[in-house]
Amino acid sequence: MTATRRLAAILAADVAGYSRLMGADEEGTLERLKALRHDLVDPKIAEHHGRIVKTTGDGLLVEFASVVDAVRCAVAVQQAMPERNSGVGADNRIELRIGINLGDVIVEGDDLYGDGVNIAARIEALADAGSVFVSNTVHDQVRDRLPFGFDDLGERQVKNIARPVRIYRVRATGDIRQPLTPALPLPDKPSIAVLPFANMSGDPEQEYFADGMVEDIITGLSRIHWLLVIARNSSFTYKGRNVDVKQVGRELGVRYVLEGSVRKAGDRVRITTQLIEAATGAHVWAERYERSLGDIFVVQDEITLSAVGAIEPSLRDAEIERVKRKRPDNLGAYDLVLRALPHAYAAMPDEARIAAPLLERALALEPDYGLAHGYLSLCYEIVFARGGHDPVIAAAAVRHARAAIAHGGDDATALALGAFTIALVEHDLPAAIEAFETALALSPSSSIACIFGGVAMGWAGEAERALKWGEQALRLSPFDRVNYSAYQALALGHFMNRRYQEAANAARRAAQGNPGFSIMHMLLAASLAAQGRVAEAKAPAARVLALQPNFTIERHCAGFAVPAALAAPLTEACRAAGLP
Repeated sequence: MTATRRLAAILAADVAGYSRLMGADEEGTLERLKALRHDLVDPKIAEHHGRIVKTTGDGLLVEFASVVDAVRCAVAVQQAMPERNSGVGADNRIELRIGINLGDVIVEGDDLYGDGVNIAARIEALADAGSVFVSNTVHDQVRDRLPFGFDDLGERQVKNIARPVRIYRVRATGDIRQPLTPALPLPDKPSIAVLPFANMSGDPEQEYFADGMVEDIITGLSRIHWLLVIARNSSFTYKGRNVDVKQVGRELGVRYVLEGSVRKAGDRVRITTQLIEAATGAHVWAERYERSLGDIFVVQDEITLSAVGAIEPSLRDAEIERVKRKRPDNLGAYDLVLRALPHAYAAMPDEARIAAPLLERALALEPDYGLAHGYLSLCYEIVFARGGHDPVIAAAAVRHARAAIAHGGDDATALALGAFTIALVEHDLPAAIEAFETALALSPSSSIACIFGGVAMGWAGEAERALKWGEQALRLSPFDRVNYSAYQALALGHFMNRRYQEAANAARRAAQGNPGFSIMHMLLAASLAAQGRVAEAKAPAARVLALQPNFTIERHCAGFAVPAALAAPLTEACRAAGLP
């Protein structure tokens, strides 16, 4: 079949909050959506000479030969929606988002492809519930032909489209909504609003439970130094309102929005939460918790701690991906730290040497930036431990670790990174423990503090602290990209307690999480050899030397000042596995 091209107006539409509506009433939502299509949407499309190209669940893609017809159709549909929602509760209303673009499309049979279609879909994803958003090409064609106003929303970078797209919101005559107020500018650091959780139980008591949980989550997130959190008084103005997260993002000037719901069934409660990037509507993280209501306050505390612990690394990963899209000549100190993180977390010298110059550039911009000092100390620790034990590198690691603690006294991650290095390189265990405990007092849900604390305690011979913090890290954030080090802490703790099978299990998980990190394979080889499984230990031992040819167990233990209670059995097991 030969593909052809033509110019077309493309309308993309979907239902705002469709997943939430389906979760609350799947059958009822489907019936109402079918009725909406049959009674309103499809007739309006036919009336304005449109052709339905495809439908996808709650989504609709329509082609018009005339861009004027496309905009008229969209406005007519949206103006009819309030009457259809009359008498329907705010939480159950079906509200549409519509985006329109005019562009060149590729035609294959009955289907359409190309940037003309993609841009329409991206604009629809940015639209508010109940609104029509159009591209600048649509605006230029219809602004003098239709009796509508337009709010200029500025240029937006949309996914998989090279150039930014200028977007307008259509404001029809008689539209009760006022022109959009200018969006609040986004701050330099990531920002989040936690919306009141919807009470899906119909039980007034659950209202207090849900509000208390949201307040605790706001408090917990406020302890994350690099995150700006909107105060409760502002976010709770949305309580009881069916709002679109994009609108919230603009009105509060935040990059991320956390929303959720609470539903009680008998003596159990189900809480669902989702973290959304406000500008695009993309989901960053979602989780569901089910608990018995035996002690409601214990349940509230447990879920709050778990949610905050999981949100922090999810936000960090989302920010890393966002910064990758920024121009290299437009990076601030915070952006440079984010660029460095994947290389620092690889935990091997070659990657650390990529991260270090980025962190040095960040410190050139902000010399007192505790987090940059902390990650730079980690990079130097990696090069020192696995790159030759150079005393000059050790001194640089300690210098930046001390700076991280001095300048990052209110940042749990900076404190944990500094503590990690002074424990392993400077061997000042009391100061390290004090900094780790300060970090966890500042932010009890900091998985990073638990992870680095667990590893440092493991190599220092503190088996119980290594196990406690390693387990806590996995409980707080089971999908953190740095969890391989939490398993390292568990492997060390179990090895010291002579639970070699448990140590091998944890070391194997660690090696799977970061297969390029030599020490994980060493711990697996040692744990297998300690059980007498020498033949199995040979493969991970060979992997150690392939990744780190200069490895010897004595040098490793000496560099970290590993106590004899751990160094002696570890050395014996490594030798049995064939490691030098």
